[in-house]
Amino acid sequence: MTVKAGKITRLMRILAVLQVILLLFASCTKEKEVVSDKLHSEEDPSMSAGNVEVLFSDSGRVQARLTAPLLNQYVGKNPRMDFPKGFKIIMYDSIMRVKSTITAMYGIRFDYKGYMEGRGNVIVRNEMKNEQLNTEHLIWDERNHRIYNNDPIKVITPGKVLYGNDLESDETFTRYNFKNPTGQMMVKKDSV
Repeated sequence: MTVKAGKITRLMRILAVLQVILLLFASCTKEKEVVSDKLHSEEDPSMSAGNVEVLFSDSGRVQARLTAPLLNQYVGKNPRMDFPKGFKIIMYDSIMRVKSTITAMYGIRFDYKGYMEGRGNVIVRNEMKNEQLNTEHLIWDERNHRIYNNDPIKVITPGKVLYGNDLESDETFTRYNFKNPTGQMMVKKDSV
């Protein structure tokens, strides 16, 4: 019987060691899950890319090009892309001439909503008319091809500087209107 008791004692030791090993593996797995959850929360980007270029096209024709030093993509309940180091959008006409540009210090794009916001020193230039819009916040409605905001704006054109708010415009800043215009205009002497 001492042989059997020795085998049982050895078997119990082996089982105890296996239990300790399984317990260690189980706790390591839980730690990995907790660390993994913390590393991949919805507040962290699922992807980041540097020096990006995104083309917007319709029927194979490039309509706009977005460049940015950094793009972060987020998934989950609120999928979006943000451009924390700023962006530049160039809009083209049908023969690829630059019609207008939009730049900002920060941008966020909601693909499923079809719009993008620019914040911080937002500048829109109509290169063909040599006109410029300056503001701190602007929304680009990609689906309806328009830009707008409810914030103060400054419009610089050859011969005048105007201030106002509540801008509504086509996306190329060709046809626009805004509220509460103030400013100075150059008027030719013979036209008065």
